[in-house]
Amino acid sequence: MRLFLIPISTRRALIYARPLRRDAAKELSLLDKATTKAAQTWASWEEAEKGWKKHLVSWGNRVQQRIPFEEWGLKSIPSLNAQRRLDETHGKNKIDVLFPGNSVRLDNIPTVLHTIATERQDLHRRKMWWSFGFAPITAPFGLIPVIPNIPFFYLVYRGWSHWRALNGAKHLEFIVDKKLLNPVPLPELESLYAKRTSHALDDTEFEKPHSEILEDVEQSDDRLLLKMPDAKKLASILEAPELALEAERAIFQVGEQLKAQKERAKESQQNEKKNS
Repeated sequence: MRLFLIPISTRRALIYARPLRRDAAKELSLLDKATTKAAQTWASWEEAEKGWKKHLVSWGNRVQQRIPFEEWGLKSIPSLNAQRRLDETHGKNKIDVLFPGNSVRLDNIPTVLHTIATERQDLHRRKMWWSFGFAPITAPFGLIPVIPNIPFFYLVYRGWSHWRALNGAKHLEFIVDKKLLNPVPLPELESLYAKRTSHALDDTEFEKPHSEILEDVEQSDDRLLLKMPDAKKLASILEAPELALEAERAIFQVGEQLKAQKERAKESQQNEKKNS
């Protein structure tokens, strides 16, 4: 397994795990095989031109787009037991963490990853039990002919998603606590972030030394570093095609959150002027 730490803004980052073994699919658990089958079924429904399948897929895709990118990132990390099934030496050897050294300080990598690993565990645990607990209540919807029990499957899916994210978070916490991290600054990533930082931050030039760019990032307020086309560039640099979708989702969500923050700050300033 290899980890990618992708700064989305100057304050928020995406964690993503990529398995090193290409034959990992042969050793999937029953749950993962069922999930793969469900994904294939969903893909076939996406080809429907009309009817309830088309409407369900459209609704489902909007729902998935709203699932926090942090959850998707943690879900990419297999559980500790699953990783040990693939690699018996896991827990003894260090894990590479590829990152741009001009956007994240090397010494801060353990702290950043520990925060990502721990800050959402309670949330995922609560949401998991809530989803699994309410799923049986939706059983009567299964009596409706033709249309599948959408509320039941949705709650089961969300419960599974939170369970997967929780296990990924625990695994990441284990890696950090056992000091198994091997941070690797990647020049190709640094080149991309140098260009993006020069556009996102004032008084930051592309030709600046990486140490100075890093200082500018740390001293800045929260600003979006990446643009939507950068998602595919990241996937190409890291040789992980599946990363493109995750990065696009993270860029979109963080961008919307920053816009909302600016609007709230603007409204607050206007209210202060009115009251003064």
